[in-house]
Amino acid sequence: MRHYEIVFIVHPDQSEQVPAMIERYKTLVTGRNGAIHRLEDWGRRQMAYPIQKVHKAHYVLMNIECDGETLTELEHAFKFNDAVLRHLTIKMDKPVTAPSPMMKEEKSRSLTPQAEVKAEATEAEAPAA
Repeated sequence: MRHYEIVFIVHPDQSEQVPAMIERYKTLVTGRNGAIHRLEDWGRRQMAYPIQKVHKAHYVLMNIECDGETLTELEHAFKFNDAVLRHLTIKMDKPVTAPSPMMKEEKSRSLTPQAEVKAEATEAEAPAA
């Protein structure tokens, strides 16, 4: 079996259905003796250019291990799902399980406001004491 990295972009009006779509694609891969090494939901993001007059979309990344037949079936599912605006499949040499740069960026963004709030809280308490 080969390793693949797949990114697919979902229409923003269908964002609430993304978890069900992910579950369907996971079942497709694992039901055919494949494995999912990494699954990341990047959420709604601004696109570089509009696709079908849409400027924002919901992004999902999957790193999977499967055979060619399963990959063909998965790409077929992407093509015939109107909610999927685009998809990209890249063949990888080995499985990737580390967080993607997009997720690392999100974690650093989410940690920064909390750290600032804690720093402000300690500064506010220090002069009062």
